Amino acid sequence: MKQARAVELGTGLFVLLGFAALFFLISQITSRDFAFGDAGYRLTAKFDNVGGLKPGAPVSMGGVTIGRVETIDFDSTDYKAVATLRIESRFGKIPEDSDAAINTAGLLGGQYVGITPGGSETYLGDGDRIEFTQSAVVLENLISKFLFDRAAEEGSTPSAASGAQSEGAPE
Repeated sequence: MKQARAVELGTGLFVLLGFAALFFLISQITSRDFAFGDAGYRLTAKFDNVGGLKPGAPVSMGGVTIGRVETIDFDSTDYKAVATLRIESRFGKIPEDSDAAINTAGLLGGQYVGITPGGSETYLGDGDRIEFTQSAVVLENLISKFLFDRAAEEGSTPSAASGAQSEGAPE
């Protein structure tokens, strides 16, 4: 009887700890350091491919979160994705020749916009556009390119080797 009660108590404690861990993870994932209020200013950046970038993703500079991605739209005139970045007003001195890249936080992490500062003495303001951008690296495209290059490499090697053997071999 005591053993059954101990098993039930242990199971209940395990489930309770599981819920606490789940609550902690959810609170860490959904925490927002920056609200989409009227504070701050907006910048836009055009990318060929935004990959898995989503509204609400962080915008960072030097590893510090300085804002969030507000919206992602499509520009049908030049067929590019346009990301609107909401930057906190205290980070108002971003040089106009800075570049924006879509990076991945770790191997399985989410994507974010990383801004690398330029050296200009003039700064970006509300409504300005970051001209220099680098699109997201899509892992599936890299893997398929590697596999197709590898297959083409292996496909051409045996035929070249067999051709070399057949030329010098007596019939």
